Amino acid sequence: MADRTELRARLAFWQEALAKLRKAYLALLDGGVKSYRLDDMELTRLDLSSLIKRIEEAEAKVDELTAQLEGQGPRRAFAVLPRDL
Repeated sequence: MADRTELRARLAFWQEALAKLRKAYLALLDGGVKSYRLDDMELTRLDLSSLIKRIEEAEAKVDELTAQLEGQGPRRAFAVLPRDL
């Protein structure tokens, strides 16, 4: 696992990326622009569904890094196995 300084740097990166993604989404959603340029990507209203997925991924990453900084471990997946009684 990375040290706290690295975790803070990663968190700052993902928070900035999330802010940019949200800004692009809102600009396209409001309809004030036909396309939006985000760094090297050209986005249109047709890209809203993929953009919302990227926003959700960035939010999850921010949540994960915030939890790690607060001392919580990463969430673990587990399965529930139904059994006949």
